Amino acid sequence: MPGPYVVPVHGDAKLPKEVDVVVIGGGIIGASTALELAERKLRVALCEKGGIGQEQSSRNWGWVRISRRDPREVPLMAEALRIWSTLDQRIGRDTGYKRAGIIFTCATDQEYADHERWNRNLDGYQLDSRMLSGAEFRNMFPGTTMNLAGALYTAADGRAEPQKAAPAIAEAAREKGASILTECAVRGIETAGGAVSGVVTERGSIACKAVVLAGGAWSSLFSGRHGINLPQLKVMNSVMRTKPLEGGPEQAMWSNGFAVRKRQDGGYTIASGHENVVDIVPDSFRHALDFLPAFRKEWRSLNFRLGGRFFDEARIPSRWSLDEASPFEYCRVIDPKPAKKLSDIAFANLKKAFPVFEKAEVAQRWAGYIDVTPDAVPVISAVDSIRGFHIATGFSGHGFGIGPAAGRLMADIVTGRTPVVDPRDFRFSRFSDGSKIELISGF
Repeated sequence: MPGPYVVPVHGDAKLPKEVDVVVIGGGIIGASTALELAERKLRVALCEKGGIGQEQSSRNWGWVRISRRDPREVPLMAEALRIWSTLDQRIGRDTGYKRAGIIFTCATDQEYADHERWNRNLDGYQLDSRMLSGAEFRNMFPGTTMNLAGALYTAADGRAEPQKAAPAIAEAAREKGASILTECAVRGIETAGGAVSGVVTERGSIACKAVVLAGGAWSSLFSGRHGINLPQLKVMNSVMRTKPLEGGPEQAMWSNGFAVRKRQDGGYTIASGHENVVDIVPDSFRHALDFLPAFRKEWRSLNFRLGGRFFDEARIPSRWSLDEASPFEYCRVIDPKPAKKLSDIAFANLKKAFPVFEKAEVAQRWAGYIDVTPDAVPVISAVDSIRGFHIATGFSGHGFGIGPAAGRLMADIVTGRTPVVDPRDFRFSRFSDGSKIELISGF
């Protein structure tokens, strides 16, 4: 796998015959859900078709942020910040988490006003988040050449290491009693009387009363096999990392030209802060009406591409028998080729803004597919059509930081506890109950 090196998690050899909950997908959402459920003394099996955290959970920027989120996510992200602050102690492992702050730059007075207006979403949360003037920004970063109107600075935000976090959380879930099953694709759900009764994996069946689908970019395909229309598409983001570099910024930063985050090893993760690649695939037409408002609003930041991916996905069956190999067994890890041009432009922009990066050496490049919904807000919800079936997906590039809290909310929903935050905005039924599907400004 040319993508980033992920801390390996060795799966259990034994397949449990029966558990309370099967979690499908070993990214940070699935691992966090499994940990929460296991800590509540439920019997849990976490099933991953490949390796733990090997897709987007290890390929993202590593930001843990409440700043510039969709306002509907803010309460859940506030809970995530609380969880991250003690997560390493709780699980006894290193996720690389550090509260180091995140900055969103404002090139114009209008951008400054927009960020200032957004920052009011944090009123009442007692979080350190404030606007910087252009002079304050330059004082904070004396080596920069950027001449800005100002910036939004959220000191309460932080960072963690994507290649460490999901594996660490999964290992902690195993310590609490969860079964961790890698290279164990779930082919489908079995039902009795309209309710979940178990799952069929490539290694055999597991009886259960509840299932959580946290399959990231694969969730729509899995749901569709069971007659559930989940509007979700994939967006590709490309990333590079550098070798260790002295003198760069400690805070993560987003601008129109680049996004940068210091890594635990002293290097930096760099990506375009604005542009992504959207492969035109059969699902692009299937979900076109659902996504039309989002495409209209965000088209400037999307590079549409028609190529081999269209035919790759066209060949994937939408239905399969549970006694035959599923598509998930033929593709253990999606590892797309990065868009080198976009990363190079971001790197060049970063060098102009911070000349210290002229000394930086590129160590590696990779890309990953972000699972997006029409309103860029995740689904964290039960599914009414199949009792006991739940979905946690569609985090739209915001999933890494919010992951531990999403796992807590999903566990609350599964167990019937009072939810940690109001889950209404994350309900699956919003796509079919006549609700207005709205893309609210955020990043």
